[in-house]
Amino acid sequence: MTKIVALMFSTAAALLSAGPALAQTPAAPAQPAAAEVDPQAIVDLQFAIAGNHKKVRASGAKGVCVKGEFTPSAEAASLSKAPHFAKPVPMTARFSMGGGNPNISDKTKPTTRGFAMEFEIANDPMVFYFISAPVFGARTPRQLHDGISARLPGPDGKPDAEKIKAFVAANPETTRQAAWLNARPVPASFGGVNYWGVQAFTLTNAAGKPTITKLKAIPTAGQLGLSDDELKAKPDSFYADELTERLGKGPMTFDFVAILGEPGDPTNDSTAMWPEDNRKTVKLGTIAISAIQANTICDEKPTDPVANLPQGVAGPADDPMFEIRSPAYAISRGKRAQ
Repeated sequence: MTKIVALMFSTAAALLSAGPALAQTPAAPAQPAAAEVDPQAIVDLQFAIAGNHKKVRASGAKGVCVKGEFTPSAEAASLSKAPHFAKPVPMTARFSMGGGNPNISDKTKPTTRGFAMEFEIANDPMVFYFISAPVFGARTPRQLHDGISARLPGPDGKPDAEKIKAFVAANPETTRQAAWLNARPVPASFGGVNYWGVQAFTLTNAAGKPTITKLKAIPTAGQLGLSDDELKAKPDSFYADELTERLGKGPMTFDFVAILGEPGDPTNDSTAMWPEDNRKTVKLGTIAISAIQANTICDEKPTDPVANLPQGVAGPADDPMFEIRSPAYAISRGKRAQ
């Protein structure tokens, strides 16, 4: 039973990227209407389960702002007419730990690492928010809302294990992200783990040909994981110092690739994996992260991964988890500014 409860709690952390359980009981936000889920209700729950910290993001509260450059490959223009794939462009990016707890330990295993990217062309930014797992922890906004609700601590300050167990049994797809993260070592560096766009993106070239893809950033340093002994020796916050040391030796690079979809690949379910080993890929270019910059630079950018996509790049029209990102991020930004 202990192992089952532990797995449920790790599933909760991966689903929400909210970090450790709270030491105090948060106030549960008002319930949304049955037919739809108000993004405000989801964001309120994210803040509540993370501890209601002030002036932080609902997810990705702990992070490091960086800058760099993207250099497209010769093949990129064959897939997308976006100007960002035609010439080198500067980038602002941010690495982060998932969830709204700014004090989360970098050693937390069942939590996604984030890689937010803005490819900067004046008045035409291209923004992606990637995570270190190929799937998201919920298929629909309702499922996300109900999953967080099931994990809110009760009057005793602890989540109800039976309530979590019932939710997981009714929604098994929400365990896929946690299973992925728990099966792999804690990354030793923000620059030593793969990042996925999770949702399906359609790239359209100048001839009007669309290609359904999933986008991925692959570190050229390879997969850098920590052994259990190495992990124990690390402090709770080691990523920022490791990043400073790594960038002191030169740019940290990633291959930015498109995984090409095939008929039957789901585009409406962020918890569904594509069989990447059986899919063709095209390298779209190289991301080179060159330096850390002030967090205020990232904090002040009102970027939107739904609205800030250029012609030649489009998110899925049938994935409800993509659609809700725009209003949810706007609400999170508003609360951060209060």
